[in-house]
Amino acid sequence: MVTSMEKLINHLKTQGFIFQGSEIYGGLANSWDYGPLGAELKQKVKDLWWNYFIRKNHYNLGLDSSIIMNTEVWKNSGHLGNFNDPLIDCKKCKSRFRADKIIEEKFPDFNSGKLTNAQLEDFINKNKIICPKCGSLDYTSIRNFELMFKTNQGVIQDDSSAVYLRPETAQGIFINFKNVQRSLRKKLPFGIGQIGKSFRNEITPGNFIFRTREFEQMELEFFFDPDDKFDWFNYWIEEVENFLTKVLGFKSESYSKRVHEKEELAHYSKATTDFEYNFIFGRGELWGVAHRGDFDLKSHSEGSKHDLTYLDPLTNKKITPNVIEPSVGLERLILAILTESYCEEDIENGTRTVLKLPKKIAPFQLCVLPLQKQQNDQAFNLYTELLKDFDVIYDETGNIGKRYRRQDAIGTPLCVTIDFETENDNCVTIRERDSMNQKRVNLSDLKENLKKEFF
Repeated sequence: MVTSMEKLINHLKTQGFIFQGSEIYGGLANSWDYGPLGAELKQKVKDLWWNYFIRKNHYNLGLDSSIIMNTEVWKNSGHLGNFNDPLIDCKKCKSRFRADKIIEEKFPDFNSGKLTNAQLEDFINKNKIICPKCGSLDYTSIRNFELMFKTNQGVIQDDSSAVYLRPETAQGIFINFKNVQRSLRKKLPFGIGQIGKSFRNEITPGNFIFRTREFEQMELEFFFDPDDKFDWFNYWIEEVENFLTKVLGFKSESYSKRVHEKEELAHYSKATTDFEYNFIFGRGELWGVAHRGDFDLKSHSEGSKHDLTYLDPLTNKKITPNVIEPSVGLERLILAILTESYCEEDIENGTRTVLKLPKKIAPFQLCVLPLQKQQNDQAFNLYTELLKDFDVIYDETGNIGKRYRRQDAIGTPLCVTIDFETENDNCVTIRERDSMNQKRVNLSDLKENLKKEFF
């Protein structure tokens, strides 16, 4: 596992995973672009999540709601009144911080989420938490900072045309609950999931892609009868853990589960459990599972004057379903995956850097390489043939050792090499990334051999 964020960022930029946003214009703070390999990794993680939680789970369906919605959505969801952070300024250097975060940086095991603004101020002063930038202890009073990005729709720019970029994907699901339930004739329990962009005007974004103002969420809202005796909350906690460990291969010691105390629960939440990952910079929230009760459907029913209850076909009784929400930020998950996968290993002639990515999400499944220029044409023809069934890259630049190292560095699980013996025995060499073991395989058996590795 990598121990330096600077080292990880440099590796990802050099290898074509993630670049600084607007770099040629000096960059834009906390803005990141995903290069060719990062885009492939991102798409494959989304596909894995979609297959596991939506396509292969008989309870759930998918949705793709709009980013800009009627402002009444955010009024009735509570975001316009409650979606803010505690902002504090250093009077000396004029730097701005989230009050709860400068506390947690100094006291990482202390939960500041349950404190009021007045209690946060008192804690900072009593514990003499100095300004991280200039070292002074002279702050302004804490004030609430609105997190939603505001813009205008149409040609007239006044309060009547104000709209917001969504700060979460969940509300698009809630306002479409009845549309999905009726059109697909779903019976409780069932879930609706989606993957999409969200936007939050964070005071102090940072730690690379961990906290950004523009990000993607993968969220599921699971609706069930409040009289249902089955423990759906723990069911979805177990499903999240299965996805992390069995699908993505996370080690159990890499993360922990934290149950929220009553005082720190969000206004809508009956219970919340977070999966926290041991990132390079410390422990941070990776995936949250929240019991939202019936808050959202009731709020939107009252605000819109539309009935969002469910009619039980057996009892003819109207039900306002309760909701369990497993929600994960895609960028945070990718950062955890890259942290988990990055390795530096001492080998016979030096050190190699390798990304031990799970085969299912490696940007390329395999690389085809000719040993010498004389095999270029044959190797390229094999590459184009394998492209029909696999995600393949072709590399003919540099000596074979350097090309192997290049594929190790981007996480390619297998390399297929055409060499001098191929013309005589019709065999190629398959080299495995993690062990660096090699084996000879006949070209006639190559595809079947590779399919066993990936499918």
